[in-house]
Amino acid sequence: MTSRTINGKPVNPIGLGCMSLSWGYGALPPRDVAIALLNRALDIGYDHLDTANIYGLGHNEKLIGEALKGRRGEFFLATKMGIVIEGEKRGIDCSPQSIRRCIDESLTRLQTDHVDLYYMHRRDRSVPIEESVGAMAELVKEGKIGSIGLSEMSADTLRRAAAIHPIAAMQTEYSPWTREPEIAVLDACRELGTTFVAFSPVARGVLAGGVRDVAALADNDLRRAMPRFNDENWPANLALVDQFCALAAEHGVTPAQLSLAWVLSRGEHIVAIPGTGSIAHMEENFARTDWTIPADAAARIDAMINQQTVAGPRYGATMQRTIDTEMFG
Repeated sequence: MTSRTINGKPVNPIGLGCMSLSWGYGALPPRDVAIALLNRALDIGYDHLDTANIYGLGHNEKLIGEALKGRRGEFFLATKMGIVIEGEKRGIDCSPQSIRRCIDESLTRLQTDHVDLYYMHRRDRSVPIEESVGAMAELVKEGKIGSIGLSEMSADTLRRAAAIHPIAAMQTEYSPWTREPEIAVLDACRELGTTFVAFSPVARGVLAGGVRDVAALADNDLRRAMPRFNDENWPANLALVDQFCALAAEHGVTPAQLSLAWVLSRGEHIVAIPGTGSIAHMEENFARTDWTIPADAAARIDAMINQQTVAGPRYGATMQRTIDTEMFG
């Protein structure tokens, strides 16, 4: 597939979300496997890696810095700041002072003097977005960051931010079973020349066929707290997964490859960053970038899996309050 761009720099349409190597979905891969996965990803053509300072409370950035020492010139590197975790306390701080402190800490862990893209992980409602973007613009001038990104924010917030400084990327969850970006953000990104970066493009493993028995998920798997995986909603959602997997089989691709192709078909300004702790899954996600989803298959997915057919919201009420994205009524 033809490369796409972030901040004018070409990247492959499928990048690597690195969170699963440090946190989120139960047991972590052994350190040697994680290091091998990162290097194998670069070897086969991945050139866009996405991390954040909170993934494993710095572990993920350290892992990338150590595993890919000497290969920094081979990939576009993105990280994030803004979410603060202190014990059981979780908050958001995108004040200028915090932004400056966090980039220096991230650069140290990543063993580099710059990142190509620096995101605000969430909107800080106590700080005007213009003030936060202004602070990030100073880091661009200093060469510590190549460009500015936003994560889980609305089209209105994007426009306000872009009035201060060009916004290179907006990162939000997007897959056939999470459609909120279609309300306004996808169009706003296209209008402003902002790349849309889709995280969880295989629906947190669901549309990769990787989740069937929710009860078997580890106690520390974040999906356990998500409404779509509870006893009330999961049976209906599993039925949709079965239909989706059957469609993938019809087209000779894996369910993950079908979901990724669907996401990328939604616009030339979209890139996807599936994450995994499995080398085999990482290779699978990248293996069919030569395949374009037929229009009839995309239409069948749209009819099959959408905001009306998926049971339950993507987040519970507490988590949803930290998100600035538009919601379906």
